[in-house]
Amino acid sequence: MPSLGLLLDVDGPIASPVERRIAIPSIVEDLVTLASLGVPIAFITGRSDTFVREEVVAPLQRAGLPDGVRMFGVGEKGGVWFPITSDGIGELAIDRELALPEDYVTEFRELAELRFSDTMFFDNTKYAMISLEQNRDTSAEDYAFAQEQANQAAFDLLVEYGLGARYGAQEFADADGRVAFRIDPTIISTDVESVLLDKDRGAARALDYFRGNGELPTLWRTVGDSRSDYLMADYLHGEGFDVAHVDVRPADGILERPYRVITERDLIHDDAGAAFLRHWVLALGG
Repeated sequence: MPSLGLLLDVDGPIASPVERRIAIPSIVEDLVTLASLGVPIAFITGRSDTFVREEVVAPLQRAGLPDGVRMFGVGEKGGVWFPITSDGIGELAIDRELALPEDYVTEFRELAELRFSDTMFFDNTKYAMISLEQNRDTSAEDYAFAQEQANQAAFDLLVEYGLGARYGAQEFADADGRVAFRIDPTIISTDVESVLLDKDRGAARALDYFRGNGELPTLWRTVGDSRSDYLMADYLHGEGFDVAHVDVRPADGILERPYRVITERDLIHDDAGAAFLRHWVLALGG
């Protein structure tokens, strides 16, 4: 059996997008088992370090995450990164050069709380990006309607500030002809972020970390629920690794890639993530 490394999105394959926590106990158990077997595991997410600490790392610690594991976290799509040990999350590194201007953040927070607080909330735990997340008591239909308005408001305010921005087919270049930020909607949130933040950047952060503490595996699997999650596998493929991507929401459209794309039968989201992890626990004899 070749050595294995894992790059995992959090929302979808690990944490339930409905409950926004790890809802399937075997996911925690199997992550601890795989880490104990020496598998390097990185969580690469748009979520903040606070979410990863409370909803991912804390359950792993309670399940007995041992000393000496090779585990890493990348939040905000590469804007924040940190080691993960049996003691929890280590020191944060933050790419402040890619962060939105503070005056824009302040004004958009005020706008969001005034106009959209009945359907979504402003995530105050992020450093490099802005996120508006669906309130748990808001229906998907009500959220989708309000989200479109919030997305447009975010774009319009970027234009007002003279910040180059992209939202869907709309694009505005700054005074230097650059587009520096984008509006990126998901099924439960909208991110306003640097165009340089994405899952491939997170993958690069993770591999840099793993290179510093041991040999890199020859075989990698990346797992995610959005089309941007394929960028993790794109990066690994470009670096010459044997990689396949596991798509846990294939209904959004399976992308054509030069590497294998895997689905877990008719399972989706964290049910698919749980099946994937259990497969590798059994394959590696855990």
